[in-house]
Amino acid sequence: MANISERTLKDGTKRYTVIIRIKGSESRTETFRRLTDAKKWIAKTESEIRDGKQLIPRAAAKKTLGDAIDRYISEVLPTKPKLQVDQTTQLNWFKSELGEVPLANVTTPLIVDCRNKLNTEMGQRGKVRSPATVVRHLAALSAMFSHCISEWEWTRDNPVKRVKKPTVSNDRVRFLDDNERQRFLKACQESSNKQLYLCVILAMSSGMRQAELMELTWKDLDLKAGFLLLNETKNGEKRRVPLAGHGLELLRDHAKVRRLDTPMLFPSKKNPLNPIDLRRPFENAVRLAEIEDFHWHDLRHCCASYLLMNGASLPEIAKVLGHKSLAMVMRYSHMSDDHAGNVVASMNQKIFGGV
Repeated sequence: MANISERTLKDGTKRYTVIIRIKGSESRTETFRRLTDAKKWIAKTESEIRDGKQLIPRAAAKKTLGDAIDRYISEVLPTKPKLQVDQTTQLNWFKSELGEVPLANVTTPLIVDCRNKLNTEMGQRGKVRSPATVVRHLAALSAMFSHCISEWEWTRDNPVKRVKKPTVSNDRVRFLDDNERQRFLKACQESSNKQLYLCVILAMSSGMRQAELMELTWKDLDLKAGFLLLNETKNGEKRRVPLAGHGLELLRDHAKVRRLDTPMLFPSKKNPLNPIDLRRPFENAVRLAEIEDFHWHDLRHCCASYLLMNGASLPEIAKVLGHKSLAMVMRYSHMSDDHAGNVVASMNQKIFGGV
């Protein structure tokens, strides 16, 4: 039932490929670095086959990775509108690499090769992909395999689960200093896109994520009480966002020219039922202001940093940003230490300055 073939790579290391042929069902294939691991897998797999756990109908066994990706994109992703565009692109990348490979033959080593290519080749924007981008590609493929297992019974294995994911660092904190902020806001005001300045002010003053801000509807806004209600957030909980000062005044002006053909607070010109896309105007403003290494998500860092500089505690910042724990705001702890030092120095000057 099982056959083991050995091959030697250019670096002298060996690989052992196992093929288990099952009458009336699909063959199972896996590759290992050690012969002992290959034999253990054979024993485990054959035991599961005897128990009926590994059998896949022959029709399903003929499905390729491309077949699975096409069906997932057409049937499943429409139920996930927030992920649909990105995951379609991510899955089609894997289809271009392994689309003709039968699902049963898509092994962990093949996915590892894809991961390594994702790590090193240029992405759509002409830059090497970040670790976070690679992780999202792998997550999309893993979700597709999980669906193949649970819903369609096209395969019994998810080879992505055994792939080591790149380490993603969440320690980056980039915010605008006073001079940068003045230049950037001036560039936003001068933008041909009239919504850019308002959206940047709201993001910078409230800490809302880009998706949270762009998907706001008029029913989420209470101008009289001065708050926004976010019904769909990253952590799955509703969040009340207080509004004050300049941002609130700008929103009141914005409400005076509200479009009546859409519920969206910031609708697209092409399709008013979709949110506006500010990526290009934002990038133009960053370039015009001569600011380096600054992305939309950094507006959220600006909010947290400015709150801290004005006396907010880490728990208060976590509440504003919508974090369930302090773990995500601990990246600002060094700034908190600096602020604490300034407070102590100020106290000492006031109390003991005349001694």
